[in-house]
Amino acid sequence: MTSVIDPKAIGKPIRARRHVRTLTGYLPETDEAGKEKWPRGDETTWKANTRGVDTDVPSITKSVVNHVQTSLARQAYNLDNLGAYQAAALSVRDNLILNWNETQLTYTRKAPKRAYYLSLEFLMGRTLDNALLNLGLKEQYQEGINKLGFSIEDLLDQERDAALGNGGLGRLAACYLDSSASQELPVWGYGLRYQYGIFQQLISPEGNQLEAPDPWLANQNPWELPRLDVSYEIRFYGNADRLNDGTPRASWTGGQEVLAIAYDVMIPGCYTKTTNNLRLWESKPKRGFDLNSFNAGNYEGAVAASNSASAITSVLYPNDHTTFGKELRLKQQYFWTAASLADILRRFKNLGKPLTEIPDYIAVQLNDTHPTLAIPELMRILVDEEDLDWTTAWNITTNTIFYTNHTVLPEALEKWPVPLMEHVLPRHMQIIYDINLYFLQAVEKKFPGDRDRLGRMSLIEEGYPQQVRMAHLACIGSKKVNGVAELHSDLVRTTILKDFVEFEGISKFSNVTNGITPRRWLDQCNPELSALISKTLKIDKSVWLKNLDLIEGLLPFTEDAAFRKEWAAIKQRNKERLAHYVETTLGLKINTHAMFDVQIKRLHEYKRQTLNILGVIHRYLSLKAMSPKDRKRINPRVVFFAGKAAPACKDMFSRADLILNVHVDFIAKLTIRLIVNVARVINADPDTKDYLSLYFIPDYSVSVAEVLIPASDISQHISTAGTEASGTSNMKFCLNGGLLVGTVDGANIEIAEQVGESNVFFFGHLTPAVEDLRHQHRYHPVPIEEKCPALAHVLDQVSAGLFGDAGVYEPLLNTIRQGDYYLLSDDFDSYMAALDMVDEAYMDKEEWIKKSIRTTAKMGKFSSDRAIMEYAESYWNLEATPVTA
Repeated sequence: MTSVIDPKAIGKPIRARRHVRTLTGYLPETDEAGKEKWPRGDETTWKANTRGVDTDVPSITKSVVNHVQTSLARQAYNLDNLGAYQAAALSVRDNLILNWNETQLTYTRKAPKRAYYLSLEFLMGRTLDNALLNLGLKEQYQEGINKLGFSIEDLLDQERDAALGNGGLGRLAACYLDSSASQELPVWGYGLRYQYGIFQQLISPEGNQLEAPDPWLANQNPWELPRLDVSYEIRFYGNADRLNDGTPRASWTGGQEVLAIAYDVMIPGCYTKTTNNLRLWESKPKRGFDLNSFNAGNYEGAVAASNSASAITSVLYPNDHTTFGKELRLKQQYFWTAASLADILRRFKNLGKPLTEIPDYIAVQLNDTHPTLAIPELMRILVDEEDLDWTTAWNITTNTIFYTNHTVLPEALEKWPVPLMEHVLPRHMQIIYDINLYFLQAVEKKFPGDRDRLGRMSLIEEGYPQQVRMAHLACIGSKKVNGVAELHSDLVRTTILKDFVEFEGISKFSNVTNGITPRRWLDQCNPELSALISKTLKIDKSVWLKNLDLIEGLLPFTEDAAFRKEWAAIKQRNKERLAHYVETTLGLKINTHAMFDVQIKRLHEYKRQTLNILGVIHRYLSLKAMSPKDRKRINPRVVFFAGKAAPACKDMFSRADLILNVHVDFIAKLTIRLIVNVARVINADPDTKDYLSLYFIPDYSVSVAEVLIPASDISQHISTAGTEASGTSNMKFCLNGGLLVGTVDGANIEIAEQVGESNVFFFGHLTPAVEDLRHQHRYHPVPIEEKCPALAHVLDQVSAGLFGDAGVYEPLLNTIRQGDYYLLSDDFDSYMAALDMVDEAYMDKEEWIKKSIRTTAKMGKFSSDRAIMEYAESYWNLEATPVTA
């Protein structure tokens, strides 16, 4: 006799028992008198050895040295800056974990309603500096690190940005997590733990963007806590068979099963013990290695399942210009939403409440359409696993989910091919069909016989193949829908979701203007300005950083000459810091006494970096045409670009169905190439280089933005009117005293309302004129030489090879000459006039400084604290849950 095993179980991991008195909120038992029982061992011994947060220099240095010795197995003799950073970070993480433990225990005791923020991106930036500032321990750690023979600045530079996002969507999510913790709100984030992020941007000798993996996890990531006891099995493919038992239930079996493993990242609030959580999921194979295949010589087959599972969380936004890429993106989105909902519902069930009370304890916020599969997944769980009837399940779902829309661009509204959905998620496609049927029946009842309306509102877009409209699904499956700026929310209500507003009523559709956290985007990135504000207002930063409206108290000091001098000196030092960064990274010297003009955004036609670079060329050509005497009267300007273009497939136009998206990526890449090659010419021209220079900063990231933003004199936010949902970089620049050049679009409008239109430089056509202009371009085109001779001259110079590669830019230039969808030819003259106004205003240095001060002082509205409280009060019905000492 011997022990036996099912051969199918060979290779499967032995699953440890999960959630047994783990860190996520175990409550002690009580005796008959209600007094808590100590769980094990001697209570006095335990309490005597339970540590608190290290707040004095001796305990901080002891903690750091302890990590050097035990966590890194190193000594003072062989410790470099990277090792010192890791030890310091682990020491700080210890403090965060202590507060995190207390926070989770508080939430478990009080059982408040919680919100869960689902975002495919969390662009967190570096953590060490932010954590020290929020803990209020930066000075103590600085002193302790100095005593150990290191500089805190050198250690901060060792940290790599977490590659968990790309653009404004992810940065907004990071700001909201920071504000939730700072406002003591019980909010968790859920995302994916990408192994390589989106990509590391490199520039080729020809000026092309190159993409390399971003191995941000190559060194130990001290900020994450692996939670191997928290895992869920996620299914793909297989068969979904309706039970035909008079219920809407079905059985989903077979296919591929993948494990979702949790990694937790602590999110500290500012000057509070509240430390919330960002839970990231990593994909792992259910069976990691097929030994039988390996022994049979099938080495690739032995690891095929492992590779297939691991690919799900390898890269942010895998290239979807191939069938495989589309499938991987869909699997990525479902993997993340399914694991997150399983975790959320597991936590809810621990309360012992009936499922009908889910909306009283849970609010799930969808950050754009990426997590929309949470709607059919929640329905699947409630109907198939919990055996609720359809009406009850739908009522729970539509009172739990909330949806934030981030775009009105038709090409950016997410859709999935029905055949792909049926293949990868067969049960969810059945549920979507059912949702659609019941929904359209209700529409028909309210608008009988309006078949065009039914077609417009259907979740399924007809065509070959049929497509699932994810924005429509997010809309009807949510309790409330919001845009992210007043203009954008109005466009959502009157354009893409107009039919839904008429059907469901205006009250479901609202606005929450985006915000930014002043902790990172003022105190951390511009510490001298933060200190000046505290000194001037005579208010400690722990107060005004959590009530940004207080900085309006700076307004009277605009007339204080000494204050203006200090303000200008800080701006100058920030410009010198940026110049030092460019010199050390690119080897280029910068004139720090020139105006710094910055545009930093992901590259896209609607953001119109092309308009900016064509304006730079126009300025260059104008300078070249001047006499040396006239040039000396010109305001010197240094122009900075930074941002990534989405990676595109190499065979650019081989597939007709991919032309639109690939074209957009290709044009963005050509724009980068043009910027780089224009810079080479301009910066080497002895006639003009003292008056105009241009730099493209590669591999844009949060930490790069933290250097660029405080140094700006002006920043450009010049999207075609009606295309930018909100923007948040505009808020960051203005908070740091940079003036805004922009179109009347997104949050630019609300910024101007706050700071006063005399302190911004607007140009261009307004949103109501855009469609008429596009109609004119299509049906009554006017040659660009007639409409805008100045722009025509610029385009001709590029075509003539002034910046090399005469023919390579023609696809880019032809987007303007033929069609000009984003209205560059209509706005160019107005744009150049606005830049002339900037030059004129900058010549009066004292008045310019006053404008800068006024701009900063009026930015209180744009704190993400205000935005997150709007969500908490008007959407989620969430209350602050302080962690008591």
